[in-house]
Amino acid sequence: MSLEIRAVASHREIREFIELPFRLHSTSPQWVPPLRLERRLFLSRRHNAFFTHGDARLFLAWRDGRPVGRISAQYNLSYDGRHPGEATGMFGFFEAEEDPDAVRGLLEAAAGWLRARGRTRMLGPMDFTMNDESGILIEGFDREPMIRQPWHPPYYQRLLEEAGLRKAMDLYMWELSIADRSRIRPILFRLAEEAETKHGVKLRKMTRRTLRRDLDAFGEVYNAAWAENWDFVPFTKADLDAYARELQLVFDPDWFMVAEKDGEPIAVNITIPDINQVLKRMNGRLLPFGWWHYLRRRRIMDRVRVGFLGVKPEFQHTGVAAQMYIEQFNLGERTRYSWGEMGWILETNHAMNRGMEAMGGRIVKRYRVYERDV
Repeated sequence: MSLEIRAVASHREIREFIELPFRLHSTSPQWVPPLRLERRLFLSRRHNAFFTHGDARLFLAWRDGRPVGRISAQYNLSYDGRHPGEATGMFGFFEAEEDPDAVRGLLEAAAGWLRARGRTRMLGPMDFTMNDESGILIEGFDREPMIRQPWHPPYYQRLLEEAGLRKAMDLYMWELSIADRSRIRPILFRLAEEAETKHGVKLRKMTRRTLRRDLDAFGEVYNAAWAENWDFVPFTKADLDAYARELQLVFDPDWFMVAEKDGEPIAVNITIPDINQVLKRMNGRLLPFGWWHYLRRRRIMDRVRVGFLGVKPEFQHTGVAAQMYIEQFNLGERTRYSWGEMGWILETNHAMNRGMEAMGGRIVKRYRVYERDV
């Protein structure tokens, strides 16, 4: 059967691009369907802040008039500014049938688009950045993904590696039972107490009214705390504007917090109730009844994802990270959110991975980011 790889060029093809994972994964009990409207807005050049500092092209693989795979190719000027001289482009949104020729064709189409724009290396998948859905699932297929986590069948890893992709980095997701204080090593309680009594660190919760202003503090901490991480890209003002709008839909005043010392923000923690539990019931649509599940979301969700917990480097000696960890365990005792997942965390981030072990965590999912020359 004939295979054709072509760039997405019409509203109909955008719809096919969005619908493909519904057809591939709808019979998989772990897969959580995204909200179709949100996906359309996310791919929109007018609505996604990524396009203020990057560009992308979407591709579909077709066999006899039927889409069998998809991919994006993109570059990020913010990444270029932070990693000068790398000439790195990215790919993302990868989905495909078990079709080796289609997978190779999609990867070559993405690489060719990047090559024409002076890129020599391709990294991914990421949709469109590492702070969106990233990596290919290689362990934890039996678990539902949480918010901003992808789910893939096991053959994705095999087909991508057979197509010549090399491992660049693995990302860990740690499960924590935040209602079980007995699993926490005692030193964390001491460090948490000293953060306030010895170092004068105060925790405060974000509010919906001040969320956008608090995200400026988040951006300040993030751009300092993650600066030396592999593949780091700083948040821009446009990114934070967009992130504030997204977070309004999942905001919970218990779980969004800032740590301050002498009025200066030194650490942030954004933990998000897992809206994927609601999206699974909505089945990709607001109508006719999806909106009802969203309105009842506080009765549905019982788990959280710790997405960001970071400390400015010069304050990492204060124990503020332990202070935030203990506050989350306290919340687990008095709210309906009794467990969650922390991450992703780079496999090379030994300090954070040791911290997860100290709280009785265990790795339950691994995602792999790949690279290849273009």
